[in-house]
Amino acid sequence: MIDYSKMKTCELSLIKYLLFGFNLIFAISGIGIIIAGALVLSDVGEFRHFMESSVLAPPVVLIVAGCIVFLVASLGCYGAIRESYYMLMGFAVCLSIIFIIELAVGIAAAVYKNDVHEELKNLMRESMNRYQTSESDKIAWDNLQMKLHCCGVDRPTDWDNNRPLSCCQPVREGAPDPTPQHCQNARTGEEILHSTGCFDVIEMKTQNASKVLIGVGIGIAFIEVIGIVLACWLATAIKKRN
Repeated sequence: MIDYSKMKTCELSLIKYLLFGFNLIFAISGIGIIIAGALVLSDVGEFRHFMESSVLAPPVVLIVAGCIVFLVASLGCYGAIRESYYMLMGFAVCLSIIFIIELAVGIAAAVYKNDVHEELKNLMRESMNRYQTSESDKIAWDNLQMKLHCCGVDRPTDWDNNRPLSCCQPVREGAPDPTPQHCQNARTGEEILHSTGCFDVIEMKTQNASKVLIGVGIGIAFIEVIGIVLACWLATAIKKRN
């Protein structure tokens, strides 16, 4: 005769170790999320002077989410080994809440994408107008233009007659540095002048960062759904057994 109680015990053990293995991977992915968020923040955050908190918020949220994911995964591992119905249900509820928050943040980011685009350009224009009077704006613009090899918001002519020397570079290695007068008189297309607007370069950086965040977010969301299903399945099996 078939021993159904033994089959149920084997099924319960299988689900338990599946969930434990899943949560181990989930905990490691939490560390991966923290690293991804930190890398994006270090890449984009270097130019935070020109950015609203709405642009820098996603990588910060990702780092916080990674910490939460690691803690929640630890709870899931412990609950699976202890075969605790309440801990497993708590784990499933926590995962569901994280999933809903991630979904809401993703939708909000898509809805306000164009607003962020315009806000970033306006902030850069306002900062440019303060270049001569604000030391922090001057340092930020010189740093931005030298590091990203760009000039102005949209084009070098944005500076009118106040183009800074950071818009220019030596025409070749070993050549003398350009003079302020030479830089001011340079025309778009000349080798000495950075011809690309800084807004396009920063926007490209933020778009690349967004792709990383979206890819990581989708991957984690998929893992979370699997975790919710496994946790509920195991919790139900434990409750029936008890």
